[in-house]
Amino acid sequence: MLIRVPPLGESITEATISRWLKREGEAVKLGDTLVELETDKITVEVPAAKSGVLTQRAKREGDVVKVDEVLGDLAEGAVEDVAAAPAAEAAPVSTPTAAAPAAPATDVRAAPSAVRLAAESGINLSQVAGTGRGGVVSKPDVIAAMSAPAALVVSPAAAPVVPASAPAPAPFATSPVPSAIVAGVRETREKMSTRRKRIAENLLQAQHATAHLTTFNEIDMSALSALRERMKEKVEKEHGLKLSFMPFFAKAACQALKAFPTVNAQVDGDAILFKHYVHLGIAVASDAGLVVPNVKDADRKGILEIQRDIAALAKKARDGKLAMEDLIGGSFTITNGGVFGSLISTPIINFPQVAILGLHKTQDRPVAVNGHVVIRPMMYVALSYDHRVIDGQQAVLFLVKMKELLEDPAAMLID
Repeated sequence: MLIRVPPLGESITEATISRWLKREGEAVKLGDTLVELETDKITVEVPAAKSGVLTQRAKREGDVVKVDEVLGDLAEGAVEDVAAAPAAEAAPVSTPTAAAPAAPATDVRAAPSAVRLAAESGINLSQVAGTGRGGVVSKPDVIAAMSAPAALVVSPAAAPVVPASAPAPAPFATSPVPSAIVAGVRETREKMSTRRKRIAENLLQAQHATAHLTTFNEIDMSALSALRERMKEKVEKEHGLKLSFMPFFAKAACQALKAFPTVNAQVDGDAILFKHYVHLGIAVASDAGLVVPNVKDADRKGILEIQRDIAALAKKARDGKLAMEDLIGGSFTITNGGVFGSLISTPIINFPQVAILGLHKTQDRPVAVNGHVVIRPMMYVALSYDHRVIDGQQAVLFLVKMKELLEDPAAMLID
C-alpha cells in the first residue's frame, strides 16, 4: 500500500518532510503517525491507513514533496505478527572490536540527523535535552550540546574508542578549542524548510511591494502593571487563566482600529478594502519558525476571552497543531519582541496587511512628570505601516490612541 502526500490545504502544493516517526521494517497500527510534513503554514501528520509494516521510506527528511507524491510503502498485515521484527533488526551483534561510538540509549527519542551527528561527534544523546515535540532530540539540540562542555561528558558505554597510541585528550572543562572543531565539524549545511523559504519570500514581498515606514511612541506601564498585579491571582483562581499584558494591548488595538479604520484595511488592486472586523494576528515563535495565528473577531471579545484565545493558539503553535483556519484571514498583527529582551525594533508588515504593531521590553526609565523626574516602567511601541494607504498623521494618532487607553486602562471599558 503506497503512502502518499495528502491534500495540504488551499493553495498549498508542496511540503518538506520534517521527520519520520517510523523506521523501515517497523510495525505500525492503524492511525499511527508515520511522517510529519511541514508546509509554509502548518505541520501535517500522515497517519497509517492500515495496520502493517513500513517496508520502504521513499523520501528522506528534508526532501520537498508535492501533493499525492509517494512517500513510502506499507505492507498490510496484523501488527501482532510483526511486532518483534524491529526489535530483532535492532539487536546488536557482538564483535571483538568497537570502532565507532555506541548507539544512543533506546529510551532516547531523537531525529535521525541528530543520531548521525551525535555518533560523529561522540555526544551521548541521553545527556542532551530535546526541544522537539514530546522531548525529541533534534540536530540543533546536538549542535548546542557540542558547544556546551558539560554536555560532552559521555558514559563509558557511549565513549568513542581511542587508539592506544593516541595522546590522551585534554579535559573538556579546560580545553580552549570549541568541541565542534575537536570533533572535526566546522560547518553544517541544511536545506531551508518550506516554511522558512515562505517566510523569507513573504518578508521580501512586504519590503518590495509596500511603502514601508515606522513610527514610534512610548507607554507608561505603571497603571496597567498595577491593574494586572491586582487582578492576576483572581483571574487565575476563577478562570484558570494566567493574565498577561497581551490581551490589554489587543483590546486597545481593536479600539484604536475602530477609530482609524485605514490601519485595518488592505490594498486590492487600485482599491482599498476596508474590513469592519478585526481578525487579530499574534506572532508566535515556534520551533518550526514564525507563525501568526489569528484571534477571530477580536473586536467583539472581552479581555479575558482574548487571553483565553491567545493562550490556546500559542499552545497549538508550539505543539504544531495549528489548522489552516487559524492562520488565514488576519487583518492586523501584533508582534512582541519584548519577551526576548528587545528594547526597540521596526517590525515588518505581515503582507497583505497594511500595518503591524511591535511591542518591546518594559524597562524602568527616568521620565518627566509634572515638572519632576521620576522613575517609571516604560515601553517603546512601534507601528510599521504601508504609506500608500496610511498617512503619517493616522499612524501617529493610532499610537497616541493606544497610549491613552493603556495608560488609563479604565478607558477601555467605555467602547
